[in-house]
Amino acid sequence: MHIEKLKNRTEAGQLLAKKLKQYKNSDSVVLAIPRGGVAVGYEIAKELHLPLDIVLSKKIGHPNNEEYAIGAVSMDSILLDEHPEVSKVYIQKKIEELQKILQKKYQLYSSNQQPIELKDKNVIVVDDGIATGNTLLACLTMIRKKNPATIIVAVPVLPSDTVSIFQKNSDEFVYLIASNYFRGIGEFYDQFDQVEDTEAIEMLNQIRHNQQFIS
Repeated sequence: MHIEKLKNRTEAGQLLAKKLKQYKNSDSVVLAIPRGGVAVGYEIAKELHLPLDIVLSKKIGHPNNEEYAIGAVSMDSILLDEHPEVSKVYIQKKIEELQKILQKKYQLYSSNQQPIELKDKNVIVVDDGIATGNTLLACLTMIRKKNPATIIVAVPVLPSDTVSIFQKNSDEFVYLIASNYFRGIGEFYDQFDQVEDTEAIEMLNQIRHNQQFIS
């Protein structure tokens, strides 16, 4: 089936779930990148009867240009490129500052639940689309440190020239639309409203509730 446009994130998640049906009721977990990724991940987790959690990372900006990433942090991992001109003091300060922000955000989303253990599990990492892919690549590096059995990346849309990057950086890569004419994720959706924190939290709570009855 050739798809050129998606109705919304709900349809995107349902179509990806069909491509991931071999993971239904398996020892797997869906990790979504907030906030848009949660709406896609919710549909996958609901259809495949899997737990849903979020994965958070933030880039560390260069002191002379915040937009230029010199690394990234998650709540408990650090990924740094070689930049001898940047002081260790600056990097340490940034790591502490960003990890505090991430921990606060995780608490907001998790309703004080502990992160799901990823060791030896199939981890399905989901977003609502890839633009540059830097955030997702940082997340994958950090997830790999948790020793999962496999990492599967599932996204609805991305530029065609990034497909090979994610095929190399994951054990399995699933997508719906890879475009040669990519100007932004939103143009591949009829409806692409911002997902609010409250909506994302509600989706996570709904899956947690469902999981209590499955387990």
